[in-house]
Amino acid sequence: MKKLVLVDAPSNLGLRPPAPGAVPGCYKLAGALREQGLLRRLGAEEGGVVVPPRYDRGDWREGDGVFNAAALATYTRKLADRVERHVRAGQFPVLLGGDCSIQLGASLALRRIGRYGMAAVDASADFRHLGNAPSVGAAAGEELALATGRGQRDLTDLEGLRPYLREGDVHLFGIRDGDDERAELTAVGMSVHTVGEIRQRGGHAQAEDALAALGGGGLDGFWVHLDADVLDPSVMPAVDSPDPDGLLPDEVRPLLATLLASERCVGLNVTIYDPDLDPDGTAGALLADLVVEALAGV
Repeated sequence: MKKLVLVDAPSNLGLRPPAPGAVPGCYKLAGALREQGLLRRLGAEEGGVVVPPRYDRGDWREGDGVFNAAALATYTRKLADRVERHVRAGQFPVLLGGDCSIQLGASLALRRIGRYGMAAVDASADFRHLGNAPSVGAAAGEELALATGRGQRDLTDLEGLRPYLREGDVHLFGIRDGDDERAELTAVGMSVHTVGEIRQRGGHAQAEDALAALGGGGLDGFWVHLDADVLDPSVMPAVDSPDPDGLLPDEVRPLLATLLASERCVGLNVTIYDPDLDPDGTAGALLADLVVEALAGV
């Protein structure tokens, strides 16, 4: 069995403020899941915290590029150092975010080691870039574009390792049916598995199809990115952009468990759940249960 290491990555640097003068509450995700007994229930080793820089957009204005870019670059390197250390030691890091920009830290770490793919279980691809949008700004909606080399050099080419991910090594699960980005994603070579397709065939079968590709083609392994908004808002309303017609827990569980159980899978990150939007903790308890159950076979 793989040795799980639980690491907090409580960065909210990639999200827009939920209200003037406020900061995104997803930095509390790690604490909330730990309150659910995640460390004990996973039987994981304590990996500590990778502390992010302060959230401060300063005088940023629309059109200035990605906000918090310097802080994001610093944090990406810092998080990559931690992930790289655990992966090289043969451990399986479980990163508790945080927003989706923490994926850049994992991708940079793995790019240092070799060639790795990614399975993203997410309601959206987070593929906004200047080729398909009038402006950029929030890295949490752009991290896949950045990881594949689209965007400003101070984030896409850290350590001269651009791109951190190759498009053909990315598999997306949980994109909503009718997503406007699907045509572009497919055109650049990414594999897209929509909610409807997963529902029709089952999560296990969809994951098995992806594993056939993630297990070869020169890849050294792959990482799993889990965004809580892949779940339908009826069960997971505590996210910054709840998107209707999502997957239900019993549909995500076999998908996630199959991916994570692969000997080629080297780690997982969990993002976007916001305890500020979940006053009774119901959504957090559900997410913790899902993570524990999905990792049972690792």
